[in-house]
Amino acid sequence: MYMKSRFEKNFTDQGYLMNYEKPGSIAYLNNHVFQFRVELQEISPLIWRRIHVPSDYNFWDLHVAIQDSMGWLDYHLHHFEIRGKGKRKKVQIGIPDFDRMDELEEVYPGWEILILAYFNDLGVEAKYIYDYGDFWQHTVKLEGYMYKEKGIKYPLCIDGERACPPEDCGGIMGYNNVIETLSDPKNTDYEDMKNWAGENWNPERFNTNDVKFDNPYKRWKTAFLER
Repeated sequence: MYMKSRFEKNFTDQGYLMNYEKPGSIAYLNNHVFQFRVELQEISPLIWRRIHVPSDYNFWDLHVAIQDSMGWLDYHLHHFEIRGKGKRKKVQIGIPDFDRMDELEEVYPGWEILILAYFNDLGVEAKYIYDYGDFWQHTVKLEGYMYKEKGIKYPLCIDGERACPPEDCGGIMGYNNVIETLSDPKNTDYEDMKNWAGENWNPERFNTNDVKFDNPYKRWKTAFLER
């Protein structure tokens, strides 16, 4: 009995036309991954990552891949702000505020929207905001469609530089304070700050081999079904 793949089911359920011979078709995309460049804004030198994710990912899946590649711990709310090619308006996609006030812009659930619905052309960019307190803003840019390689498990982080800030450090100003304090062993707060940030945290250190990707569905179950 023929069973639809997860990608094919989502693709047809959301109203996309099936054409097996053209780029953008189910057959084409099932053999490809999307290449994204993720940059954390307002910090210099730049903190960035380049990742490959499966073409059937939804926005929740992409969120988890960004979290894991950057080094965040997914403690806080997030959303993407994006307007794909040919779209009339920008939308917010992430974790909905089910108790939102009517005057606030709606956030659509990321687990219900495929990334290809808005990342629908090369060069399309989104703003990805994580932690509404510290308010970390990232630019997420679709750089390319790559063939899947045999024996490679996706998602995959292929490049990047510098460690992301420690969680709950207080945004840009707090991060700058962490850097300043840890740059001076004579600072009275040096030892406390080092213990808080972690003995192994180094703002200049990043290695793609250290990136471990979580299963996005398991992360979703933990967040929403196992409370």
